[in-house]
Amino acid sequence: MATVVNMPRLSDTMEEGVVAKWLKSVGDKIEEGDILAEIETDKATMEFESFHEGVLLHIGVQEGETSPVDKLLAIIGEEGEDISALLNNNANDVSQEKEETSNKTESSSEESSNDEDSNEEASIPEGVQVITMPRLSDTMTDGTVATWLKKQGDSVEEGDILAEIETDKATMEFESFYEGNLLHIGVQEEETAPVDSLLAIIGPEGTDVSSIIENGVPTEKKSLSDKKAAPKEDKKENKQDKKEEQKSSSANTSTNNSGGRIFASPLAKKIASDKGINLADVSGSGENGRIIKKDVENYTPSATVSVETPTPASSAAAPSFSVTGEEKSEEVKNSQMRKAIAKSLGNSKFTAPDFSLNIEVDMDAAIASRKTINAIPDTKVSFNDMVVKACAMALQKHPQVNTSWTDNYTIYHSHIHVGVAVAVDEGLLVPVIKHTNQMSLTQIGATVRDLAGKARHKKITPAEMQGSTFTVSNLGMFGIDNFTSIINQPNSAILSVGAIVQKPVVKNGQIVVGNTMNLTLTCDHRTVDGAVGAQFLQTLKTFIENPVTMLA
Repeated sequence: MATVVNMPRLSDTMEEGVVAKWLKSVGDKIEEGDILAEIETDKATMEFESFHEGVLLHIGVQEGETSPVDKLLAIIGEEGEDISALLNNNANDVSQEKEETSNKTESSSEESSNDEDSNEEASIPEGVQVITMPRLSDTMTDGTVATWLKKQGDSVEEGDILAEIETDKATMEFESFYEGNLLHIGVQEEETAPVDSLLAIIGPEGTDVSSIIENGVPTEKKSLSDKKAAPKEDKKENKQDKKEEQKSSSANTSTNNSGGRIFASPLAKKIASDKGINLADVSGSGENGRIIKKDVENYTPSATVSVETPTPASSAAAPSFSVTGEEKSEEVKNSQMRKAIAKSLGNSKFTAPDFSLNIEVDMDAAIASRKTINAIPDTKVSFNDMVVKACAMALQKHPQVNTSWTDNYTIYHSHIHVGVAVAVDEGLLVPVIKHTNQMSLTQIGATVRDLAGKARHKKITPAEMQGSTFTVSNLGMFGIDNFTSIINQPNSAILSVGAIVQKPVVKNGQIVVGNTMNLTLTCDHRTVDGAVGAQFLQTLKTFIENPVTMLA
């Protein structure tokens, strides 16, 4: 099915972009991670990569043309696919948007005289820049602040890294395009906020930005358009409604027990109202004791429970026993990575008709070969490196396994990119070793260690996790003998590697102590049949049991 790629928001202030150069033409094949175009924003010219694969069916913005954010940039799908419906929908959206724009213009001109006072209130102080949550990928809808690298009050230079932001793809550094003082942080560490919501405010030291903080978004961008769109009669009603709301909520949100004023953010007040919490009982951790969102969410009301103990009917009554203990459950917010993993694996498990094949491999020769290789100075090869190399060579002999399924085609990949599953604190990442079949054992080992280190420290880029044609998952280091993995789509198969186990085996008619390892191949039955998977495992077994064949 065709996918519409919209003009991305590549900076927090970007409202439109100019296509400086297309690096792909209509009809070209697109792989996930390919650079589609160079897009000029209000800050710089940046490369824009594809998060989809297929054929470039349509280009909506030509080189040198300008397009607003979120408007049709290109369409990627299957070769020969009919996209006329998508193009017609886009044309209808454009015409409808023009009509709405003209209507808003007429409405705003009629009420401009009544909104002059509002304009003054909504203006942003001179020199102040409001930074919103950026859209760092085309599928990003919200972001989580992993770490703030600047604190409130710090001086910020243009180009300084403000924070590390976790998207649905990776954790990325977000730099400042302005200079000044960090006057306000709108999203705390580990908090999630939608794209375009208030992230931070930068401006001259000592500038009063309380009006911006109260509104939660850039005042000029939101309040003016909202007020101009409202009829005159509605304004009077809204004012009256606000007065009534303030009166009704003042009993529990405007004063504390001693009659003093309570300072709380609008979001904290809303959450407290929804939960029925009296703000006078909540301690604020914000600036000057201000109550913020997390104070209300973490607030636990103290409760006194009286229990009446019934008097026994007689002294002969049987003794009663009670066990006391604390019952506690904790809700841990799902990270963007965890959500992405759940979505990807769920789609794979529920769409691919998979089956698994098991085989046992004699590891005596591999153990001896590894010992010899690692005796060479500055050389380190793991058993996992040997398995990855063997998989790449087996894929060359069995191209049916190195495929991807689509509704109309089976895609045969001439390149071999092996993904290696790496466990991180929040889940699982799959760095990809590009052109694995062309690399030596030591090159594979060095690449795996480098990418695994980046993954564990959240420094890996989306491009380094895209484009795999086969995946290896190894739990042998945890003592797991045998397990079955979920296919990492769009791959057709994944290999599960168990631990090397020492046990009695039969060799030359004699029972001796041997070292064996279990391998499990999980296949997508739409592309790989049982016989094909079995032949692949036989070839893989031959390479692993005879490591010299991988060095020839």
